[in-house]
Amino acid sequence: MGDLDRIQRALAQSGSASSDFDLNANSVPISDKSLRAAAVLVLLDTYGKSTSIILTKRSLALKHHPGQIAFPGGKRDLSDPDLTATALREAQEEIGLPPDMVSVIGHLPAHQTITNYQVTPVVAHISDTFQVCRDPGEVEEVFRVPLEHVLDRNNFQVQARQWQGQKRYYYSVAFGPYYIWGATARILRGLADRVVA
Repeated sequence: MGDLDRIQRALAQSGSASSDFDLNANSVPISDKSLRAAAVLVLLDTYGKSTSIILTKRSLALKHHPGQIAFPGGKRDLSDPDLTATALREAQEEIGLPPDMVSVIGHLPAHQTITNYQVTPVVAHISDTFQVCRDPGEVEEVFRVPLEHVLDRNNFQVQARQWQGQKRYYYSVAFGPYYIWGATARILRGLADRVVA
């Protein structure tokens, strides 16, 4: 079975939403009514010998989450007809990905962040090269992580840090010089849990 077949089969299964609160039993997620809608593009690059996932390193100049590893994505604009359109628009703005090169294959369950966003991960693939054209105000670097690396649950760790006076636990997964943690790592772990289960 190919990588895309495995992913499509996994996405067809029902699953519950995830959140930044999953590993923190004393924290209670807020009501859906208070959450802002957002979407990210979990982009599988099937061009070449093996499938990889395209990620970004956020600009150090950004006010929120500078230097963190993230999927292309952002909050929904009023002009976006749906959250898939949000993910595709953001990917075009951030890394220059033409929407017509993308084949959407499904969605992962929504992920609630500690910063009050309800993030819909849109899973898609490209099978050809494209000229990365990053927005330097938002993206410092664009890189690829092998799909098999993030499907191996042994590569994930649970770590902790102080945040607003509390010890908070979160998933992380390292790849070379990149430290992937927080919502991005949690979404990747959710993908691994569905594909490998």
